[in-house]
Amino acid sequence: MGGQPTTALNILCLQKDLDESIIREILKGGYDKAYEAKCTIAGGHTINGQDLLYGLSVSGIVNPNRILTNSNAKVGDLLIQTKKLGIGILTTALKGDLLSKALEEDICKQMSTLNKYAFEIANKYKINSLTDITGFALLGHSFEMAKGSNVSINIDSKNLSYYTKALEFADMGFVPEGNMRNRDFTDGNINIENDIKQSILDIMFSPETSGGLLISMPASDAKLCIEELKLNHIPAEIIGSVTEYKNKYINIT
Repeated sequence: MGGQPTTALNILCLQKDLDESIIREILKGGYDKAYEAKCTIAGGHTINGQDLLYGLSVSGIVNPNRILTNSNAKVGDLLIQTKKLGIGILTTALKGDLLSKALEEDICKQMSTLNKYAFEIANKYKINSLTDITGFALLGHSFEMAKGSNVSINIDSKNLSYYTKALEFADMGFVPEGNMRNRDFTDGNINIENDIKQSILDIMFSPETSGGLLISMPASDAKLCIEELKLNHIPAEIIGSVTEYKNKYINIT
């Protein structure tokens, strides 16, 4: 939304007899990322339960005249994606111990990279609409943006940034359960060209853990922004455009 996080509360659910060293590492990880985001952890809440859960409830500040939403994409905008897709598929394969150590480290590095760095660059330019790509996947969040803005979003699948290994695992059936929920969520609102591989669609429908940003900005700004993002080693790509609404909210070519 264009805000700056200021304070956060830990939310922690602990399994019985969980080793204290693991708890300390979890809390340290949360603290390190909050500190990196210039956000102070001011306390929290801890309960016991069957599943190990950790998260942060974050408060922040934003200029009320510059609040960014996912419902203000404009005709003529280009769409920028700032992190590789495929995390949901790869973490599903990881549960089967099928990832190489190098790939496991690579996806952990991406998931632990704050979106603040991509946003700080993008915010130098005119942003019309912005959202993150997380549980609803690329297509779910694109659909929300298109519907909220009353436009059509056109995605060029050849320009997507994704982990190539995710294609292989998708072909093998390592697709997260959320994939089907996202298909149901967007049902009837997406036009898909017939020659697009199913594994590419699986990547576009699969939930992303700590995914990147989806940014809608004027074409002239987007072309300058993408150059600066790439200069800063952010795996960003221009993946589509915004047009007047015609028949479907999303068109995939």
